[in-house]
Amino acid sequence: MHADIISPALSAVLDLKCGPAAARSIALEYTRQGDLEVLILDTHTHIYSADEASYPPTVNPLRPPGSAGSLANLRRVIAANDVNGVCIVQPSSFYAWDNRFICDTALKTPQWTAGVCTIDPDDVHSPGLVRHYVKKYGIRALRSVPGRDGKIDSPAVVDLWRACEESGIVVNVLCDRNNTDALAHMLEKFPRQFVVIDHCLNLKAGPERDATVADMLRLAKYTKAYAKLTFLGMGSAEVYPFRDMQGPCRKIISGYTPDRCVWGSDFPCELWTPKATYGQNLRLFTEELGLGIAAQVAILGQTARGLYFRGKLS
Repeated sequence: MHADIISPALSAVLDLKCGPAAARSIALEYTRQGDLEVLILDTHTHIYSADEASYPPTVNPLRPPGSAGSLANLRRVIAANDVNGVCIVQPSSFYAWDNRFICDTALKTPQWTAGVCTIDPDDVHSPGLVRHYVKKYGIRALRSVPGRDGKIDSPAVVDLWRACEESGIVVNVLCDRNNTDALAHMLEKFPRQFVVIDHCLNLKAGPERDATVADMLRLAKYTKAYAKLTFLGMGSAEVYPFRDMQGPCRKIISGYTPDRCVWGSDFPCELWTPKATYGQNLRLFTEELGLGIAAQVAILGQTARGLYFRGKLS
């Protein structure tokens, strides 16, 4: 599956006349026959190099098993699942602030990857690094984390976002719900900046699950805020298909609309979602959540294409 779109109008007709399950079956049959091709883009993968002399890990890195996180394995897995492109996100738990492997890989694989760097917000040189990474390596997004003070709206983070806005790249935000007000402040300060909320404020099962969903829905009023729906396998207290997280996921999709939601696999799944394979993380959205065809098209690829993959995938 590798091109564009079935219209929302056709999706609505199929859902109305056939029901969501039958509509999905029709869409899959059209796909097999070549009449419908759905673009699938994975917005959340982490990659790791075996060449640790050239790309040294940080102290006590969080390491995937064997070659599970290699670029070669990523190619194999996405080919097996008909995925067209991926965002490669700097794994700070392995490389800290050293973005060399992401930058070099993004430069070598420009057609099917979109690089996402993670930069120290408290380093005075970081805004300049953003501009450098965009210009030299074609980096498409910054993964923004709170500053030393624990706030996502600290002055240092503001400077980084300003560099992203000037460079025309997306900001991916990684923070917990205790930064919801600070994130709202940033969204108000940067009303034209596209912002994707990683893992939906790290939504997970437990006593704060519903409050986190409420915080995500409160942020939905900001029209440039997007939800990255990568929390089901990571945050569930259950086995696949993670039914305890399906309701929260549907609420977020409804609050943001599919046009402001993106899918990601959390590759390498052996490390980040050990209760689900890559294919299962994809099937959550093609089968388990009961999404209509138009919603699948938007969440699985079309929204991500506009955010990260302009000029790619040719």
